[in-house]
Amino acid sequence: MKTRTLPLGELYITRGAKAQLHIPDALRALNQHRSGDFGIVSEADREANMEAMENGERVLSAYLDKNGVKFWIITEWDRSITTILLPEEY
Repeated sequence: MKTRTLPLGELYITRGAKAQLHIPDALRALNQHRSGDFGIVSEADREANMEAMENGERVLSAYLDKNGVKFWIITEWDRSITTILLPEEY
C-alpha cells in the first residue's frame, strides 16, 4: 500500500487545547497525523481514517501529551482546515 501525506490546509488550535497541551507534543502529533499515524484510535477508526485519506472524508486522530491530556486532531473532508482540540471542545 502506498503511503500518502495528508494535506492539512490551514492549522488551528482551540483555546482549551492551547492552554492545556504541551505544545511540542501537539506539533509532533500533527506530523504523525499528516503521515497516517492516527495515534490511540481503535483499529476500526484507523481503517476508516485510511479510507478517508483516499476518499476525501474527514480524518480524526487521537493522542496523549506528556501530561496525559488527551487531544484530537481533525482534518476536514476538503482538507482546507486541520484543528487541534480537546475532546470536550468538539
